[in-house]
Amino acid sequence: MDFLYANRTFVNAALAKHYEMDDPRIADAEWREIANANRYGRGGLLPMAVFLTKNAPGLRTSPVKRGYWVVRRLLGERIPPPPPNVPELPDDESQLGELTLRETLAKHRDHESCAGCHNRFDSIGLVFEGFGPIGERRENDLGGRPVNKRATFPDRSERSGVEGLRRYLREEREAELVDNLCRKLLSYALGRTLLLSDESLLRKMREDSQAAGLRFCKLVEAIVTSPQFLNKRGRQ
Repeated sequence: MDFLYANRTFVNAALAKHYEMDDPRIADAEWREIANANRYGRGGLLPMAVFLTKNAPGLRTSPVKRGYWVVRRLLGERIPPPPPNVPELPDDESQLGELTLRETLAKHRDHESCAGCHNRFDSIGLVFEGFGPIGERRENDLGGRPVNKRATFPDRSERSGVEGLRRYLREEREAELVDNLCRKLLSYALGRTLLLSDESLLRKMREDSQAAGLRFCKLVEAIVTSPQFLNKRGRQ
């Protein structure tokens, strides 16, 4: 569960500067582990700049893309693609006019065809508003407006920032993360999509890992000792 909850991160000199870490011991080509990373708003996958930047269009943030990334990639939710006539938001956060990005997104949820999906991930994306388009920490958006990191989650609880998201995932959705990790890891190891006959192996992966305190090595061990892995066909 360090993927979500770790209070450490790894940086080189360029990334340390981006994270506002003043540590002269970090050399240009060296990667160093930084403990107590919450001092800088980092730790684990969620606040890593690489994912925050990937899920932002450049001159503004995208709570939609960031929230979707969490629920789709980390939790494994199946969400249909948006309808083709959805209007695009301005690419530049400073050009949103009088409305904040949060208020603009709220208009999406006014439409019944959009609300069903957006209610599942918009709130999760909004807690990342404390990070700008390239994952830098910030107090104001590019239009000079103070950012708001609070959101009402799908369980109707109100939470704030990445720490609030971590608590929500721990309390409500940890099992989904473990199940999704098992499925992705097994599919990768076997080099194919999963079949109904793989369900017993997935169950063993979850049970073995839970019994060992959610150790990643137990997931790997269950895979490499399984009939599916030992008897898979080699490439011609």
